[in-house]
Amino acid sequence: MANTEYVKNGALRDDALKGRTIIITGGGTGLGKAMSTYFLQLGANVVITSRNFDVLKNTALELESLTGGSVLPLSCDVRNPEEIDEVLKQSIEHYGTIHGLVNNAAGNFISPTERLSPNAFSTIIDIVLKGTVNCTLALGKHWINEKQPGTVLNIITTYAYTGSAYVVPSACAKGGVLALTRSLAVEWGKYGIRTNAIAPGPFPTKGAWDRLLPGEMAEKFDFKNRVPLKRTGEHQELANLSAFLMSDFSGYINGEVITIDGGEWLQGAGQFNGLESITPHMWDNLEKLIRMKKGSE
Repeated sequence: MANTEYVKNGALRDDALKGRTIIITGGGTGLGKAMSTYFLQLGANVVITSRNFDVLKNTALELESLTGGSVLPLSCDVRNPEEIDEVLKQSIEHYGTIHGLVNNAAGNFISPTERLSPNAFSTIIDIVLKGTVNCTLALGKHWINEKQPGTVLNIITTYAYTGSAYVVPSACAKGGVLALTRSLAVEWGKYGIRTNAIAPGPFPTKGAWDRLLPGEMAEKFDFKNRVPLKRTGEHQELANLSAFLMSDFSGYINGEVITIDGGEWLQGAGQFNGLESITPHMWDNLEKLIRMKKGSE
């Protein structure tokens, strides 16, 4: 088992994001909260958004007490461009300049696709793909008009480029975000706007995972068994990577998607990767059978 003690500490120097202001959608819980925490520790101001203002307000108080940084909580439904414009307006009034955007807000559920209604499908597309587009356009237009560089970081998934059964709306939406990431990296690079993405593997979050895999499903579908490193990700590991991509240390990285999944998607991609379950004794017997077959030819 790998030693994960080191991931409790941040990877960047303390002033890596000093003076920056970063908007994080879905920033009040889970991985959004983890990224917000580390950005604050590195000297950034953060604006956290979601639809649940009570959660945002409590998170803001907690993070300011923990880090001594400044957090602006703003209620926002990323499906509504007018609400995003209001977030941008209030963020600028509060901090003056916005330097980065993390598109982290998402929605997902597991279901056989034939059981989905058109509305269920559209809900995920509207939050994940259209919401990311709405936020990115608002910030991008602002930066271009102000002749100001900026950094966009999109949180996607590994099945954005492989597809996945039973989460088809999410796979379609995240695949669209992947295309958006690479397309804008080329188109907006001339404005000094970098656009990158992270594709996380299993990073357990209490609320999201309980909704995604309720009850006994969580026990039957143990993600650790799908990861070559035989563990799930630590939130600080993803926070370290996101902070690097939002910092000047990654200034020449543009249009890239970085996978952080312990090798999970590679293990699931190969046709014979499932043979991992074969025991050494079974391999011995298989080798004997192969030798016997060769000897008879």
